[in-house]
Amino acid sequence: MYAVIGAGPMGLAAARNLQKYDIPFVGFELSYDVGGLWDIDNPHSTMYQSAHLISSRRMTEYAEFPMEDGAPYPHHSEMRAYFRDYARHFGLYQHYRFNTRVTEVKPIGDEWQITYQKDGVEKRDVFQGVLIANGTLHKPNMPQLPGEFDGELMHSAEYCSADVFEGKRVLVVGCGNSACDIAVDAVHRARSVDMSVRRGYYFLPKFIAGRPTDTLGGKTPLPRPLKQRVDAAMVRMVVGKPSDYGLPDPDYKMYESHPVINSLVLHHLGHGDITPRPAIDLVSGNTVIYSDGSKAKYDLILMGTGYKLDYPFIDRELLNWRDGDAPSMYLNCFHPQQPSLFMMGMIEATGLGWEGRNEQAELVALYIKQREAGAKSADKLTATIKNFGGQRMDGGYDYLQLERMAYYVHKETYRRTIRQHTRALKADLTAPMKASAAGAR
Repeated sequence: MYAVIGAGPMGLAAARNLQKYDIPFVGFELSYDVGGLWDIDNPHSTMYQSAHLISSRRMTEYAEFPMEDGAPYPHHSEMRAYFRDYARHFGLYQHYRFNTRVTEVKPIGDEWQITYQKDGVEKRDVFQGVLIANGTLHKPNMPQLPGEFDGELMHSAEYCSADVFEGKRVLVVGCGNSACDIAVDAVHRARSVDMSVRRGYYFLPKFIAGRPTDTLGGKTPLPRPLKQRVDAAMVRMVVGKPSDYGLPDPDYKMYESHPVINSLVLHHLGHGDITPRPAIDLVSGNTVIYSDGSKAKYDLILMGTGYKLDYPFIDRELLNWRDGDAPSMYLNCFHPQQPSLFMMGMIEATGLGWEGRNEQAELVALYIKQREAGAKSADKLTATIKNFGGQRMDGGYDYLQLERMAYYVHKETYRRTIRQHTRALKADLTAPMKASAAGAR
Protein backbone atom coordinates (compact mmCIF):
# COMPACT_ATOMS: atom_id res chain seq x y z
CA MET A 1 0.00 0.00 0.00
CA TYR A 2 1.25 3.47 -0.95
CA ALA A 3 0.30 6.87 0.45
CA VAL A 4 -0.52 10.00 -1.57
CA ILE A 5 -0.38 13.27 0.34
CA GLY A 6 -2.64 15.88 -1.26
CA ALA A 7 -5.74 15.96 -3.48
CA GLY A 8 -4.93 18.95 -5.64
CA PRO A 9 -4.16 18.62 -9.37
CA MET A 10 -0.91 16.74 -8.77
CA GLY A 11 -2.26 14.52 -6.02
CA LEU A 12 -5.19 13.52 -8.22
CA ALA A 13 -2.85 12.71 -11.11
CA ALA A 14 -0.73 10.58 -8.78
CA ALA A 15 -3.83 8.80 -7.46
CA ARG A 16 -5.21 8.21 -10.94
CA ASN A 17 -1.99 6.63 -12.20
CA LEU A 18 -1.58 4.39 -9.18
CA GLN A 19 -5.16 3.28 -9.76
CA LYS A 20 -4.51 2.73 -13.48
CA TYR A 21 -1.63 0.37 -12.74
CA ASP A 22 -3.46 -1.47 -9.95
CA ILE A 23 -1.21 -0.19 -7.17
CA PRO A 24 -3.10 0.01 -3.85
CA PHE A 25 -2.98 3.43 -2.19
CA VAL A 26 -4.55 5.73 0.38
CA GLY A 27 -4.82 9.47 -0.11
CA PHE A 28 -4.59 12.08 2.65
CA GLU A 29 -6.12 15.51 2.17
CA LEU A 30 -6.11 18.38 4.66
CA SER A 31 -9.29 19.93 3.25
CA TYR A 32 -12.83 18.62 2.89
CA ASP A 33 -12.72 17.97 -0.86
CA VAL A 34 -10.41 17.70 -3.86
CA GLY A 35 -8.98 20.62 -5.84
CA GLY A 36 -6.28 21.96 -3.56
CA LEU A 37 -5.71 25.69 -3.89
CA TRP A 38 -8.27 25.82 -6.76
CA ASP A 39 -11.03 25.42 -4.19
CA ILE A 40 -11.41 28.97 -2.87
CA ASP A 41 -13.53 27.65 0.02
CA ASN A 42 -10.67 25.46 1.17
CA PRO A 43 -9.37 27.34 4.24
CA HIS A 44 -5.81 26.57 3.13
CA SER A 45 -6.30 27.91 -0.41
CA THR A 46 -4.42 30.96 -1.68
CA MET A 47 -6.96 31.57 -4.44
CA TYR A 48 -8.61 34.98 -5.02
CA GLN A 49 -12.00 35.78 -6.49
CA SER A 50 -10.82 37.17 -9.83
CA ALA A 51 -8.30 34.40 -10.59
CA HIS A 52 -8.27 32.60 -13.94
CA LEU A 53 -5.83 30.15 -15.45
CA ILE A 54 -2.79 31.84 -16.96
CA SER A 55 -2.42 28.96 -19.44
CA SER A 56 -5.25 28.11 -21.82
CA ARG A 57 -7.58 25.21 -21.10
CA ARG A 58 -6.44 23.04 -24.04
CA MET A 59 -2.79 23.45 -23.07
CA THR A 60 -3.54 22.71 -19.40
CA GLU A 61 -6.06 19.86 -19.25
CA TYR A 62 -5.37 16.21 -18.56
CA ALA A 63 -5.30 14.44 -21.94
CA GLU A 64 -7.59 11.58 -20.84
CA PHE A 65 -10.13 14.00 -19.32
CA PRO A 66 -10.56 17.08 -21.55
CA MET A 67 -12.23 20.17 -20.14
CA GLU A 68 -15.63 21.14 -21.47
CA ASP A 69 -15.68 23.79 -24.19
CA GLY A 70 -15.66 27.38 -22.96
CA ALA A 71 -13.57 30.51 -22.72
CA PRO A 72 -9.86 29.78 -23.28
CA TYR A 73 -8.87 30.89 -19.75
CA PRO A 74 -11.29 29.36 -17.22
CA HIS A 75 -12.24 30.96 -13.92
CA HIS A 76 -11.04 29.24 -10.74
CA SER A 77 -14.60 28.06 -9.99
CA GLU A 78 -14.61 26.12 -13.28
CA MET A 79 -11.32 24.54 -12.32
CA ARG A 80 -12.68 23.42 -8.97
CA ALA A 81 -15.62 21.78 -10.75
CA TYR A 82 -13.23 20.18 -13.25
CA PHE A 83 -11.14 18.53 -10.54
CA ARG A 84 -14.21 17.29 -8.71
CA ASP A 85 -15.58 15.84 -11.97
CA TYR A 86 -12.19 14.20 -12.61
CA ALA A 87 -12.16 12.61 -9.16
CA ARG A 88 -15.74 11.37 -9.55
CA HIS A 89 -15.19 10.07 -13.08
CA PHE A 90 -12.23 7.92 -12.08
CA GLY A 91 -13.60 6.91 -8.68
CA LEU A 92 -10.81 8.58 -6.69
CA TYR A 93 -12.92 9.91 -3.80
CA GLN A 94 -13.18 6.48 -2.19
CA HIS A 95 -9.39 6.33 -1.81
CA TYR A 96 -9.05 9.59 0.16
CA ARG A 97 -9.24 10.45 3.83
CA PHE A 98 -10.43 14.06 3.90
CA ASN A 99 -10.10 16.62 6.71
CA THR A 100 -6.92 14.75 7.63
CA ARG A 101 -3.64 16.46 8.46
CA VAL A 102 -0.39 14.56 7.95
CA THR A 103 1.93 15.58 10.80
CA GLU A 104 4.93 13.28 10.28
CA VAL A 105 6.44 11.09 7.60
CA LYS A 106 9.45 9.02 8.63
CA PRO A 107 11.20 5.83 7.47
CA ILE A 108 10.73 2.60 9.37
CA GLY A 109 13.20 0.20 7.80
CA ASP A 110 12.26 -0.06 4.13
CA GLU A 111 8.77 1.32 4.80
CA TRP A 112 7.29 4.67 5.84
CA GLN A 113 5.28 5.56 8.89
CA ILE A 114 2.72 8.32 8.47
CA THR A 115 1.29 10.05 11.51
CA TYR A 116 -1.95 11.94 10.88
CA GLN A 117 -4.77 13.66 12.73
CA LYS A 118 -8.48 13.50 12.02
CA ASP A 119 -11.22 14.83 14.27
CA GLY A 120 -8.66 15.49 16.98
CA VAL A 121 -7.51 11.86 17.02
CA GLU A 122 -3.91 10.99 16.13
CA LYS A 123 -3.22 7.77 14.23
CA ARG A 124 -0.29 6.05 12.53
CA ASP A 125 -0.12 3.76 9.52
CA VAL A 126 2.80 2.15 7.69
CA PHE A 127 3.14 2.24 3.90
CA GLN A 128 5.47 0.76 1.27
CA GLY A 129 6.08 4.21 -0.17
CA VAL A 130 4.95 7.83 -0.15
CA LEU A 131 4.06 10.21 -2.97
CA ILE A 132 4.23 13.80 -1.64
CA ALA A 133 1.86 16.04 -3.61
CA ASN A 134 0.86 18.81 -1.21
CA GLY A 135 1.63 21.62 -3.67
CA THR A 136 4.17 24.41 -4.02
CA LEU A 137 2.04 27.53 -3.44
CA HIS A 138 1.09 27.41 0.23
CA LYS A 139 3.83 28.97 2.35
CA PRO A 140 4.16 32.71 1.65
CA ASN A 141 7.57 34.17 0.96
CA MET A 142 7.36 37.26 3.18
CA PRO A 143 10.58 39.29 3.02
CA GLN A 144 11.22 41.80 5.80
CA LEU A 145 10.52 45.40 4.87
CA PRO A 146 13.38 47.84 5.59
CA GLY A 147 11.69 49.67 8.44
CA GLU A 148 8.33 49.75 10.20
CA PHE A 149 5.02 50.21 8.36
CA ASP A 150 2.09 51.67 10.32
CA GLY A 151 -0.54 50.69 7.78
CA GLU A 152 -1.96 47.31 6.79
CA LEU A 153 0.56 44.71 5.58
CA MET A 154 -0.55 41.54 3.84
CA HIS A 155 0.75 38.85 1.51
CA SER A 156 -0.99 37.85 -1.72
CA ALA A 157 -1.73 34.49 -0.04
CA GLU A 158 -4.18 36.35 2.23
CA TYR A 159 -5.83 38.24 -0.62
CA CYS A 160 -9.30 37.13 -1.68
CA SER A 161 -11.38 40.12 -2.80
CA ALA A 162 -10.77 43.64 -4.09
CA ASP A 163 -13.03 44.90 -1.29
CA VAL A 164 -9.90 45.17 0.85
CA PHE A 165 -8.63 48.01 -1.38
CA GLU A 166 -11.69 50.26 -1.16
CA GLY A 167 -10.57 53.89 -1.01
CA LYS A 168 -7.01 53.06 0.06
CA ARG A 169 -3.57 54.08 -1.18
CA VAL A 170 -2.15 50.70 -2.20
CA LEU A 171 1.38 49.52 -2.90
CA VAL A 172 1.88 46.12 -4.53
CA VAL A 173 5.42 44.79 -4.05
CA GLY A 174 6.50 42.37 -6.78
CA CYS A 175 5.58 41.74 -10.37
CA GLY A 176 4.81 38.04 -10.74
CA ASN A 177 1.57 36.76 -12.19
CA SER A 178 -0.42 37.03 -8.96
CA ALA A 179 0.99 40.46 -8.12
CA CYS A 180 -0.04 41.76 -11.54
CA ASP A 181 -3.53 40.23 -11.30
CA ILE A 182 -4.05 41.80 -7.89
CA ALA A 183 -2.74 45.22 -8.98
CA VAL A 184 -5.28 45.15 -11.81
CA ASP A 185 -8.03 44.28 -9.29
CA ALA A 186 -6.96 47.16 -7.07
CA VAL A 187 -7.27 49.72 -9.88
CA HIS A 188 -11.06 49.51 -9.72
CA ARG A 189 -11.39 50.01 -5.96
CA ALA A 190 -8.34 51.78 -4.57
CA ARG A 191 -7.67 55.49 -4.25
CA SER A 192 -4.26 54.89 -5.88
CA VAL A 193 -2.16 51.89 -6.92
CA ASP A 194 1.64 51.72 -7.12
CA MET A 195 3.87 48.75 -8.00
CA SER A 196 7.40 48.36 -6.64
CA VAL A 197 9.49 46.29 -9.07
CA ARG A 198 13.17 45.48 -8.51
CA ARG A 199 14.00 43.45 -11.62
CA GLY A 200 12.82 43.24 -15.19
CA TYR A 201 10.24 40.79 -16.51
CA TYR A 202 9.10 39.65 -19.94
CA PHE A 203 5.38 40.32 -20.39
CA LEU A 204 3.23 38.18 -22.68
CA PRO A 205 -0.37 38.99 -23.60
CA LYS A 206 -2.93 36.23 -23.15
CA PHE A 207 -3.99 36.54 -26.79
CA ILE A 208 -2.14 37.18 -30.04
CA ALA A 209 -4.18 37.44 -33.24
CA GLY A 210 -7.23 36.25 -31.30
CA ARG A 211 -5.60 33.01 -30.16
CA PRO A 212 -4.25 32.06 -26.74
CA THR A 213 -0.56 32.87 -26.77
CA ASP A 214 0.51 29.46 -25.48
CA THR A 215 -1.08 27.73 -28.49
CA LEU A 216 1.15 29.55 -30.98
CA GLY A 217 4.39 28.15 -32.38
CA GLY A 218 6.05 24.88 -31.50
CA LYS A 219 5.36 23.04 -34.78
CA THR A 220 8.88 23.76 -36.03
CA PRO A 221 11.24 23.74 -33.03
CA LEU A 222 13.93 26.41 -33.22
CA PRO A 223 17.42 26.15 -31.76
CA ARG A 224 17.40 27.63 -28.26
CA PRO A 225 19.40 30.83 -28.99
CA LEU A 226 17.31 31.55 -32.08
CA LYS A 227 14.03 30.90 -30.25
CA GLN A 228 15.04 33.31 -27.49
CA ARG A 229 15.84 36.05 -29.98
CA VAL A 230 12.79 35.47 -32.20
CA ASP A 231 10.28 35.28 -29.37
CA ALA A 232 11.78 38.32 -27.59
CA ALA A 233 11.54 40.30 -30.85
CA MET A 234 7.91 39.22 -31.27
CA VAL A 235 7.06 40.32 -27.74
CA ARG A 236 8.69 43.72 -28.31
CA MET A 237 6.69 44.11 -31.51
CA VAL A 238 3.37 43.19 -29.85
CA VAL A 239 3.66 44.89 -26.44
CA GLY A 240 6.88 46.95 -26.52
CA LYS A 241 9.56 46.98 -23.83
CA PRO A 242 8.78 47.13 -20.09
CA SER A 243 10.65 50.44 -19.95
CA ASP A 244 8.00 51.88 -22.29
CA TYR A 245 5.65 51.52 -19.30
CA GLY A 246 8.08 52.71 -16.64
CA LEU A 247 9.26 49.26 -15.55
CA PRO A 248 12.83 47.94 -15.65
CA ASP A 249 13.82 45.95 -18.71
CA PRO A 250 15.03 42.39 -18.03
CA ASP A 251 18.82 41.99 -17.94
CA TYR A 252 18.54 38.34 -18.97
CA LYS A 253 17.35 36.50 -22.07
CA MET A 254 13.83 35.35 -22.85
CA TYR A 255 12.72 32.23 -20.93
CA GLU A 256 15.52 32.44 -18.36
CA SER A 257 12.82 33.36 -15.85
CA HIS A 258 9.10 32.68 -15.83
CA PRO A 259 7.30 35.32 -17.94
CA VAL A 260 4.29 37.31 -16.77
CA ILE A 261 1.12 36.32 -18.65
CA ASN A 262 -1.17 39.32 -18.34
CA SER A 263 -2.95 41.49 -20.89
CA LEU A 264 -4.09 44.24 -18.51
CA VAL A 265 -1.26 45.31 -16.22
CA LEU A 266 0.65 47.09 -19.01
CA HIS A 267 -2.62 48.65 -20.16
CA HIS A 268 -3.19 50.17 -16.72
CA LEU A 269 0.45 51.24 -16.40
CA GLY A 270 0.18 52.93 -19.78
CA HIS A 271 -2.98 54.75 -18.70
CA GLY A 272 -1.55 55.93 -15.39
CA ASP A 273 -3.92 53.78 -13.32
CA ILE A 274 -0.87 52.04 -11.83
CA THR A 275 2.29 53.97 -10.98
CA PRO A 276 5.56 52.05 -11.39
CA ARG A 277 8.08 52.34 -8.56
CA PRO A 278 11.64 51.01 -8.10
CA ALA A 279 12.95 48.96 -5.17
CA ILE A 280 12.11 50.05 -1.61
CA ASP A 281 14.91 51.68 0.39
CA LEU A 282 13.09 52.54 3.61
CA VAL A 283 9.67 52.30 5.24
CA SER A 284 8.77 54.71 8.03
CA GLY A 285 5.24 55.05 9.35
CA ASN A 286 3.02 55.28 6.29
CA THR A 287 5.81 56.55 4.04
CA VAL A 288 7.84 54.45 1.63
CA ILE A 289 11.12 55.84 0.27
CA TYR A 290 12.39 54.31 -2.97
CA SER A 291 15.86 53.72 -4.37
CA ASP A 292 15.51 56.71 -6.73
CA GLY A 293 14.78 59.05 -3.80
CA SER A 294 11.06 59.35 -4.49
CA LYS A 295 8.56 58.74 -1.69
CA ALA A 296 4.84 58.15 -1.23
CA LYS A 297 2.33 57.38 1.53
CA TYR A 298 0.23 54.21 1.67
CA ASP A 299 -2.58 52.68 3.67
CA LEU A 300 -1.93 49.10 2.55
CA ILE A 301 1.12 47.23 1.28
CA LEU A 302 0.48 43.91 -0.42
CA MET A 303 3.50 41.64 -0.83
CA GLY A 304 3.23 39.78 -4.12
CA THR A 305 6.51 38.04 -3.39
CA GLY A 306 5.66 34.43 -4.13
CA TYR A 307 5.95 31.26 -2.11
CA LYS A 308 8.48 28.91 -0.54
CA LEU A 309 8.50 25.15 -0.85
CA ASP A 310 7.15 23.70 2.37
CA TYR A 311 6.94 20.08 3.51
CA PRO A 312 6.47 20.52 7.28
CA PHE A 313 5.71 16.87 7.97
CA ILE A 314 9.08 15.46 6.89
CA ASP A 315 12.73 16.16 7.74
CA ARG A 316 14.51 18.22 5.08
CA GLU A 317 17.43 15.81 4.93
CA LEU A 318 15.09 12.96 4.05
CA LEU A 319 14.20 15.00 0.95
CA ASN A 320 17.84 15.36 -0.15
CA TRP A 321 17.37 19.06 0.62
CA ARG A 322 20.51 20.55 2.06
CA ASP A 323 22.09 23.58 0.44
CA GLY A 324 19.78 24.57 -2.41
CA ASP A 325 16.38 26.22 -2.58
CA ALA A 326 14.67 22.93 -3.46
CA PRO A 327 15.13 19.20 -2.83
CA SER A 328 17.61 17.66 -5.28
CA MET A 329 15.76 14.92 -7.18
CA TYR A 330 16.12 13.20 -10.52
CA LEU A 331 13.44 14.67 -12.80
CA ASN A 332 12.42 16.76 -9.74
CA CYS A 333 10.73 13.62 -8.49
CA PHE A 334 12.95 10.55 -7.83
CA HIS A 335 15.02 10.51 -4.64
CA PRO A 336 18.56 9.19 -5.27
CA GLN A 337 18.77 7.46 -1.85
CA GLN A 338 15.11 6.78 -0.97
CA PRO A 339 13.62 4.62 -3.75
CA SER A 340 10.10 4.60 -2.29
CA LEU A 341 9.78 8.36 -1.67
CA PHE A 342 8.57 10.56 -4.53
CA MET A 343 8.15 14.34 -4.85
CA MET A 344 5.12 14.92 -7.05
CA GLY A 345 4.57 18.25 -8.79
CA MET A 346 7.69 19.99 -7.49
CA ILE A 347 8.15 21.33 -10.99
CA GLU A 348 7.52 24.46 -13.01
CA ALA A 349 7.96 25.03 -16.73
CA THR A 350 6.42 27.35 -19.29
CA GLY A 351 3.61 25.42 -20.95
CA LEU A 352 3.96 22.18 -18.97
CA GLY A 353 0.28 22.04 -18.02
CA TRP A 354 -1.30 19.31 -15.94
CA GLU A 355 -0.70 16.75 -18.65
CA GLY A 356 3.04 17.24 -18.25
CA ARG A 357 2.60 16.60 -14.54
CA ASN A 358 0.35 13.64 -15.30
CA GLU A 359 3.17 12.17 -17.38
CA GLN A 360 5.41 12.48 -14.35
CA ALA A 361 2.80 10.65 -12.26
CA GLU A 362 2.48 7.86 -14.82
CA LEU A 363 6.23 7.35 -14.85
CA VAL A 364 6.27 7.03 -11.06
CA ALA A 365 3.40 4.52 -11.10
CA LEU A 366 5.06 2.49 -13.86
CA TYR A 367 8.35 2.51 -12.00
CA ILE A 368 6.69 1.22 -8.82
CA LYS A 369 4.87 -1.47 -10.82
CA GLN A 370 7.95 -2.64 -12.69
CA ARG A 371 10.28 -2.43 -9.70
CA GLU A 372 7.98 -4.71 -7.74
CA ALA A 373 7.92 -7.08 -10.75
CA GLY A 374 11.72 -7.11 -10.88
CA ALA A 375 11.79 -5.77 -14.44
CA LYS A 376 15.15 -4.89 -16.00
CA SER A 377 13.78 -1.53 -17.18
CA ALA A 378 13.11 -0.59 -13.55
CA ASP A 379 16.63 -1.66 -12.56
CA LYS A 380 18.02 0.55 -15.30
CA LEU A 381 15.99 3.55 -14.12
CA THR A 382 17.03 2.86 -10.52
CA ALA A 383 20.69 3.02 -11.58
CA THR A 384 20.05 6.33 -13.36
CA ILE A 385 18.37 7.75 -10.26
CA LYS A 386 21.16 6.63 -7.93
CA ASN A 387 23.79 8.20 -10.20
CA PHE A 388 21.95 11.52 -10.29
CA GLY A 389 24.43 14.28 -9.56
CA GLY A 390 22.09 17.26 -9.28
CA GLN A 391 21.89 18.11 -12.98
CA ARG A 392 18.92 20.25 -14.03
CA MET A 393 16.66 19.60 -17.01
CA ASP A 394 17.26 23.15 -18.22
CA GLY A 395 17.62 22.50 -21.96
CA GLY A 396 20.65 24.77 -22.01
CA TYR A 397 18.77 27.78 -20.64
CA ASP A 398 20.64 29.85 -18.07
CA TYR A 399 17.86 30.17 -15.52
CA LEU A 400 18.10 32.96 -12.97
CA GLN A 401 19.50 31.90 -9.60
CA LEU A 402 16.29 32.63 -7.71
CA GLU A 403 14.43 30.53 -5.16
CA ARG A 404 11.32 30.42 -7.32
CA MET A 405 13.39 29.12 -10.26
CA ALA A 406 15.11 26.35 -8.25
CA TYR A 407 12.72 23.67 -9.55
CA TYR A 408 12.12 25.16 -13.00
CA VAL A 409 12.76 22.93 -16.03
CA HIS A 410 12.71 23.19 -19.82
CA LYS A 411 9.41 21.66 -20.91
CA GLU A 412 10.58 19.87 -24.07
CA THR A 413 13.72 18.43 -22.45
CA TYR A 414 11.78 17.31 -19.40
CA ARG A 415 8.88 15.69 -21.25
CA ARG A 416 11.19 13.99 -23.72
CA THR A 417 13.13 12.37 -20.88
CA ILE A 418 9.95 11.35 -19.05
CA ARG A 419 8.57 9.76 -22.22
CA GLN A 420 11.80 7.86 -22.93
CA HIS A 421 11.71 6.26 -19.47
CA THR A 422 7.98 5.59 -19.79
CA ARG A 423 8.39 3.83 -23.13
CA ALA A 424 11.13 1.60 -21.72
CA LEU A 425 9.02 0.63 -18.70
CA LYS A 426 5.93 0.00 -20.83
CA ALA A 427 7.89 -2.19 -23.25
CA ASP A 428 8.92 -4.36 -20.30
CA LEU A 429 5.35 -4.34 -19.03
CA THR A 430 3.97 -5.78 -22.27
CA ALA A 431 6.84 -8.22 -22.96
CA PRO A 432 5.42 -11.09 -20.82
CA MET A 433 2.01 -10.64 -22.46
CA LYS A 434 3.59 -10.89 -25.91
CA ALA A 435 5.52 -13.99 -24.91
CA SER A 436 2.37 -15.58 -23.50
CA ALA A 437 0.44 -14.86 -26.68
CA ALA A 438 3.24 -16.40 -28.77
CA GLY A 439 3.21 -19.53 -26.61
CA ALA A 440 -0.55 -19.90 -27.03
CA ARG A 441 -0.11 -20.08 -30.79
